Amino acid sequence: MDFGQAIAQLKGGQKVARAGWNGKGMFVYYVPPGTYPARTEAAKSIGEDIEYNAYFAIKNVNGTVSTWVPSINDCLAEDWKVA
Repeated sequence: MDFGQAIAQLKGGQKVARAGWNGKGMFVYYVPPGTYPARTEAAKSIGEDIEYNAYFAIKNVNGTVSTWVPSINDCLAEDWKVA
């Protein structure tokens, strides 16, 4: 599927990945907007509860999670699949 279809799957609660990714177990998921308690002093300068915008997150090979921004190659790829 293409990236537009992958985004639709993400917004529907699915995990997606590229067939071409070498990392075993990697996938992207959508994190909806929400309010979360401040966990750092910098965040506390905004308030006790912080309103976050939606974003994409990626589960990395080592089990950690990071925010994710697609590359142009990811956006133009047609090898997306539901993970």
